[in-house]
Amino acid sequence: MDNNNWLQQILMFGIGTTSLVADRVREVSEQWVKDGKIDSDQAKSFVDDLMGQMKLDPANFEAQLQRTIRNTMQDLGVPRQNEMDELRGRIDRLERQVRELENKLWK
Repeated sequence: MDNNNWLQQILMFGIGTTSLVADRVREVSEQWVKDGKIDSDQAKSFVDDLMGQMKLDPANFEAQLQRTIRNTMQDLGVPRQNEMDELRGRIDRLERQVRELENKLWK
């Protein structure tokens, strides 16, 4: 998969997360009301409290979002930048060794 596509998807995920979370929280609270688990006042309070926490502590929300993205990428098998750099270094060393061996054979 194209790296730019991954990055674009991750950025869009980050940008849209707050509105998606808000929508999902509202949907869940509405379902709880329909199921009779809570009443509509409790649902409104729940949504308002949660959204207030997200607005009051955006740094914590962002940190949680970053952890979620990092864990998701790890679960998908997307290597970290330091792992890619290490592999590139190993490939460079192997290519250099192959060239040296080829040069020895041609002498």
